[in-house]
Amino acid sequence: MATLALASSLAKRERAILREAAGSHSLRFKFNPTEYTISKSASWNRPTTAAARSTTAPQFTGSQPASLQMEIFFDAWEEADGDVSMDVETLLEWTRPAPESVNKKEPEPPTLILEWGKSIFKGFLKSVTAKYTMFRPDGTPVRASANISLEEIPDEPAPQNPTSGAVNGRGSHILAATDTLQSIAYREYGDPTLWRGLAAFNGIDDPLRVSPGTRILVPTAKEAAALA
Repeated sequence: MATLALASSLAKRERAILREAAGSHSLRFKFNPTEYTISKSASWNRPTTAAARSTTAPQFTGSQPASLQMEIFFDAWEEADGDVSMDVETLLEWTRPAPESVNKKEPEPPTLILEWGKSIFKGFLKSVTAKYTMFRPDGTPVRASANISLEEIPDEPAPQNPTSGAVNGRGSHILAATDTLQSIAYREYGDPTLWRGLAAFNGIDDPLRVSPGTRILVPTAKEAAALA
């Protein structure tokens, strides 16, 4: 019983972490977020026709990337040589192009992954606003807060062997908190109705109960259509 209680206690203390998807830098939160906001919007078109007696039905034309906003708190007051400026600098550095992309002359932001339990969000750091709130007598900042905004970066399908003859190769996708099978089907195939093929291919009986962080396989469009 004591072992179970310890395991339960450790699970409750799991800390959120923001890390580079392809790199060694990470930022483990000292305080878990008290809240965060996820927003996403879709684009719809209403074609006009003189024959319509009322408004026409909306037609889905695409979805905008999801965004996540949260506030992070930093506190090093009780540490002998505490200094929160390096954590803030890490956030600021992530708003700059990744060095490897600059070397390739194709500047891109570093891809970041926010992990907290089963909640996973993959994106790039779009904005950071940091505020220092406490200092040591020598001016060293020991407390700060930062409001950050992440914008979604979708998983790309795995590259296909060009000799296979397939138009679209199989890939995989890790479900984020904002993902649905319909949104993945639209992103992969341009047809949200193929979500049934995704569900059947992965043996998913109830798409509403698939937890964030689950990795699903993405079949080719032909395979998804056959299963839909």
